[in-house]
Amino acid sequence: MIEVKDIRKSFDHLQVLKGVSVSITPGEVVSIVGPSGAGKTTLLQIMGALDTPDSGSVDFDGVNPLRLSGSRLARFRNANIGFVFQFHRLLPEFSLVENVALPALIAGEGRAESFAKARKLIKYLGLECRESHRPAELSGGERQRAAVARALVMNPKVVLADEPSGSLDSKNRAELHRLFFDLRDDLGQTFVIVTHDENLAADTDRCIVLNDGQITEIITKEKR
Repeated sequence: MIEVKDIRKSFDHLQVLKGVSVSITPGEVVSIVGPSGAGKTTLLQIMGALDTPDSGSVDFDGVNPLRLSGSRLARFRNANIGFVFQFHRLLPEFSLVENVALPALIAGEGRAESFAKARKLIKYLGLECRESHRPAELSGGERQRAAVARALVMNPKVVLADEPSGSLDSKNRAELHRLFFDLRDDLGQTFVIVTHDENLAADTDRCIVLNDGQITEIITKEKR
């Protein structure tokens, strides 16, 4: 589904990625781990067409998003990729259901259809009694589940998550991690997750280890 080949990226004189190649197949939960500064977030951003490499290629089901620009690139990301960040990035002035429906509304879907899709996901995530609440009225775990729902509302081919549980306590962290695997099992959703959480990384189908801008190991369940 996603094929990243020989990605190189520098910021000023610092080379962050040094020829990274990796493929992601449908229905996988893949973790990317490594020390701070290893290039994990940069790789995820290039994979999600949020940043461009100095060289290398990204193939996303036959489409190279690096060749798209402006509104075409925005539409591609909105239709194919969901994003979850360490901090939820929900819009404070909108309710939970409005935040979740936002990508569908941006895509031009009708309000009724967008809200119906949002409410279906909200119910799946056990947040239906909170749908009219604004982010400030939600707990940290509820905000992150709402962010996951927003990432899923367009039924993307992949969800890219950058330290999604980094701001949560241990209970909410465990619940969020379990949710990723439930979504894979129930909906066939694909996840690529940058994480420092060893327990989450150990549960994923593959763990990609980055060090100093290079993949030093790929750990599969068979190797554990």
